Amino acid sequence: MNAFAALTLNGFREARRNRVTLLIAGFALVLLLCSTLLADVSIASIERVLVDMGLSGMSLMLVVLAIFLSTSQLGREIERRTIFMIVSKPVSRATFILGRMAGNMLTLAVLLLAMAAIFWVELALFGYPMRAQYGVAIAALYVELAVLSSVGFAMSSFAGPIVSAMVTAGVYLAGHLSGDIYRLGESAQSAFLTAIAKGVYYLLPNLDRLNFRPHATYLIDISGADLGLSVLYAIAYAGIMLSLSVLFFARRDFK
Repeated sequence: MNAFAALTLNGFREARRNRVTLLIAGFALVLLLCSTLLADVSIASIERVLVDMGLSGMSLMLVVLAIFLSTSQLGREIERRTIFMIVSKPVSRATFILGRMAGNMLTLAVLLLAMAAIFWVELALFGYPMRAQYGVAIAALYVELAVLSSVGFAMSSFAGPIVSAMVTAGVYLAGHLSGDIYRLGESAQSAFLTAIAKGVYYLLPNLDRLNFRPHATYLIDISGADLGLSVLYAIAYAGIMLSLSVLFFARRDFK
């Protein structure tokens, strides 16, 4: 087994053994199942409530998990001093970062698929089909998690776990408000504030481009071109963040 595959599987096993991972996954399961109770008392469409609660529950729990995994793993390796055993072997630091990232994404993929299966069963119990919009929203969520994880790895490659988690969480929130930030900058009276707002807009990931949950909830058709451009944008951004992770981690001196 090559070094990349070994690091990927090791990261997956470590995340699987983590109690916080199990706690968040369990809470997501409870949230998805409880959405049926909310549907019974809702005056709106039952299907709409089920979809909104189910997809929102997946997003919230997996975003928290992605931030935790991506910002804490390197810190744990350094704290346990297992990083010294890895860097002393013929394994490049780029391989180490990419392997750990792949392990995190494997963990998130397994949990997302499990939650999607529960979501599908829940819809089936109420007699609703698994529509194409739901699948697109779930797939786009996974791409969003990849972007968020890449930011977490970029931060943790030179900062501590707490700072990395706070910044990554801030990037997530600001990334969903980047359009509002741009519009506020456009309406500002100061050219300096306008430039700052535009700079923040282009620097932050526009995560709203990957949010197709409203389309799923209200059964709005999703353009293949919009979806493709959003995914390409996310892949490019994640690639840049991972490149920065490798660059920063390669320059880090472990003592």
